[in-house]
Amino acid sequence: MGKQQAPRALKENEAKAVARMLRVSPQKLNLLAQLIRGKKADKALADLEFTRKRSALDVKKTLESAIANAENNHNLDVDALIVAQAYVGNGMVLKRFSARARGRASRIRKPFAQLTIVVRETGAEA
Repeated sequence: MGKQQAPRALKENEAKAVARMLRVSPQKLNLLAQLIRGKKADKALADLEFTRKRSALDVKKTLESAIANAENNHNLDVDALIVAQAYVGNGMVLKRFSARARGRASRIRKPFAQLTIVVRETGAEA
């Protein structure tokens, strides 16, 4: 006995990967998510390889994880994968204080973000 397995939230031709606690603001991470959204997986990897942004490495690792999940867990064809969804969510925010003039302090926000990438296998027409 035990709990029944939850139904799969994604379709049969989709796989996803989630990266949590990325130390970058969601606004900056969303620029990279827009860059790869809707592209073929190999083209998106090439774009991330040559992008001059610090968080491009984290996005690339997450995309590679989604591709590996599609191949190993769901038996999808790697050459026919596209980035169906790439979206960014808020994480926690570390709040720090910096000393200012005349005995005052100002708040410094250090945000974290999470990234979700869903890849989908297209048919032979793609």
